[in-house]
Amino acid sequence: MKQIVLALATVVTLFACNNNSASTAAAVEQAKKQTLDSINAVNVAKQQVIDSINAIKHTAHKRQTVEAPDRNNYAAPNSVAADNTPAAAPAPAPAPKKKGWSHTAKGAVVGAGAGAITGAIVNPDHLKGAAIGTIIGAGVGAGTGAIVDHAKKKKAAQQ
Repeated sequence: MKQIVLALATVVTLFACNNNSASTAAAVEQAKKQTLDSINAVNVAKQQVIDSINAIKHTAHKRQTVEAPDRNNYAAPNSVAADNTPAAAPAPAPAPKKKGWSHTAKGAVVGAGAGAITGAIVNPDHLKGAAIGTIIGAGVGAGTGAIVDHAKKKKAAQQ
C-alpha cells in the first residue's frame, strides 16, 4: 500500500512540473486508475485467501465430525431425526484450563517490589536500600508463595 501511494505521489510530482496541463491531468487520471486497479486486485486476492481458509476449516470440521463420532452417543453421526432435521453435533470439549503463574513466582515478584520500595524509603542510601529490600522481599515472597502452592497441592491430592 505504501508503495502504491509513493508511486502515485512520484507520478503526480513528475507530471506537475510539466507545463502541458491537459497531458498532466490525463497522466494523473491514468495513475489514479492504475492505483485503484491494483488496490482492487489486492482486495480480490485477499478475499480469495479468506474464502479458501474458510473452505478448509469447513472441510476439516466436516471430516472431524464424520471420522470421529461420539462413542457415547447411540445415534449415527450423520443420522436424520424423524422430522428430517439433521441430528445435533456433539458439544465441543471444554477448553483446557489456562495455567498462569505459580504462587511462588507471584510472591517473589510482589515481595521484590514491596521490598524495593520499603528499602528505598527506610535506608538513607536509597539505591542500596532498594537493592537489599528487593533481595529480602523476593525471598520472603517466594517462601510464602511456596507454602501456598504446597497447601493447594495437598488439598488437591485429598480430593
